[in-house]
Amino acid sequence: MEALNLPRPAWMTEEHVMLEEQARRFIADEFTPHLDAWHEKGMYPREVWTKAGEAGLLGASLPEEYGGAGGTFAHEAVIYREYSLGGFDTFGAPLHSGIVAPYILHYGTEEQKKRWLPKLASGEMVGAIAMTEPGTGSDLQGVRTKAEKSGNGYILNGAKTFITNGQHANLIVVVAKTDPKQGSKGVSLLVVETDDAPGFRRGRKLKKLGMDSADTSELFFDDVKLPAESLLGTEEGQGFYQLMKELPQERLIVAIHAVAMMERALALTVDYVKQRKAFGKAIIEFQNTQFELAACKTDATIAKVFLDHCIGLHVEGKLDTVTASMAKYRLTDTLGTILDRCLQLFGGYGFMDEYPISRLYRDARVLRIYAGTNEIMKLLIARSL
Repeated sequence: MEALNLPRPAWMTEEHVMLEEQARRFIADEFTPHLDAWHEKGMYPREVWTKAGEAGLLGASLPEEYGGAGGTFAHEAVIYREYSLGGFDTFGAPLHSGIVAPYILHYGTEEQKKRWLPKLASGEMVGAIAMTEPGTGSDLQGVRTKAEKSGNGYILNGAKTFITNGQHANLIVVVAKTDPKQGSKGVSLLVVETDDAPGFRRGRKLKKLGMDSADTSELFFDDVKLPAESLLGTEEGQGFYQLMKELPQERLIVAIHAVAMMERALALTVDYVKQRKAFGKAIIEFQNTQFELAACKTDATIAKVFLDHCIGLHVEGKLDTVTASMAKYRLTDTLGTILDRCLQLFGGYGFMDEYPISRLYRDARVLRIYAGTNEIMKLLIARSL
């Protein structure tokens, strides 16, 4: 699936190459053969999580003392790319390992880290983050979910939607207002263990345009009683700050998937046009095909080089919000353009669900929406001018 043949980026060491090979083999053996069945079923089984945990593909950047592999974001980036190259775009592990776990690692108390991180790294717990509400979308300051003080703890009430891992998750970081009068300063993050939470219920697994086997869901919290230690960290009102601090990594993760999906689309298309014949010759022999794929390969190469630059910055702790926003916006937009061109070269077969390019085309569309819409990305970039 090496469609671009670029030299190894500076952030990748021999250790990362070995991880890449290990992850690629594992995904090809354990997951890829079942993708069609999971796609038809609209869900993958729960044991996928424990298998990924056993293989070291969850929590790779968590310290060893908390059950992780003691790596960096570079290790995570290698794994996320392999998920997408293997066709496993709908698996919520990048959110689990790269978004949920870091909230606990960076802002949790020592007790919270010891309690939750080893279970996330093993796959015993599946993580989700509940930000979006039916009426809020990208406007996190507008959340209406409330966590009101009750004795020592809290009573949580609210509804969330579009939640990745919603059907499987048993540890959910919930964005809620602990002081509605304070605006963004009244937002806190609360961690809900759902296995032991009366009043918590899962709504529908949402029917979507793409990402069919992803368990994107509605979640409801009706008078859910939480202990004081459910508050992430030690202080109320830190939620908005915590969210803003972690969003660049979330956006970089989306960019990693975008580029891996480009690579896969290009490889699938090149393979197809070499085999498919029209008017007595292979489609690759037509100049139009060559020009279209030349443009796709060029765009994908530029995207990969910029992505590697951003990953390198992030590993050094230097990736800022503006650059992360550029990566998320530009690379997901480029993905849409490349997929449109590639699907066209498949002709009518590109429209058939059994062809991976068809699923890629549908699954890719949401990348321009989640983790903050591309319009929000442009707004953040514009503020730096």
